Amino acid sequence: MPSPFSLLPSPASGIALRCTGLHRYLGVGEGRVHVLKGVSFEARRGEVVAIVGPSGCGKSTLLYLLGLLDQPDDGQIEINGAVMSNSDDAARTAARGAHIGFVFQFHFLMLEFSALENVMMPMRKLGRLAPDAMKARAHALLESVGLGAKTHRLGTQLSGGEQQRVAVARALANEPAILLADEPTGNLDAKNSALVFDLLTRLAKEQGQAVVLVTHNPEIAQRCDFTRAMRDGVFV
Repeated sequence: MPSPFSLLPSPASGIALRCTGLHRYLGVGEGRVHVLKGVSFEARRGEVVAIVGPSGCGKSTLLYLLGLLDQPDDGQIEINGAVMSNSDDAARTAARGAHIGFVFQFHFLMLEFSALENVMMPMRKLGRLAPDAMKARAHALLESVGLGAKTHRLGTQLSGGEQQRVAVARALANEPAILLADEPTGNLDAKNSALVFDLLTRLAKEQGQAVVLVTHNPEIAQRCDFTRAMRDGVFV
């Protein structure tokens, strides 16, 4: 029996991610807030889009919806041409594992495991590759982010910049169609911010992935292919 993620087609148009008319409310009663107000958006393979705007404008809420970590109150989300916004938890989980990679401001590594083991974790969960192939791919990804000599170091033995580079390699582990990044350089100094951004975008472009990142860093935003500004729950 095929797993749910195998049912998602590859988009002929190059559009990996599309949302239409997204609405999201948070809170209840008098504290209920209309966070997203009919947002529409699309991301194409090989392109990097920055979403910018003041705190509280809805950027991170949108990213969580696009990553199928939350569900909209109204509107539609398509991943690789398949409508996923109203799918059940099993289908959404499978789609995330197969088609979406995440990089957050904090690396969220399992610090008691090695860099190699951290990168292999998404592959183990997806179960698409044999163990030797998983290890070879994890090695190659760590080489690509400049950590080939530190594959067996524990998370606690890596610097902050190195930990975030492991997180980039981990996000690419299952060759996702989409990379979603929420302030991926927000916890790093200027040198490491530039390095992580360069790695994230170069590797994604080489592999034909759509990259959507939320950032407050104007220098990072200016280096993206496109910038979309949000304010009060809408693009402006």
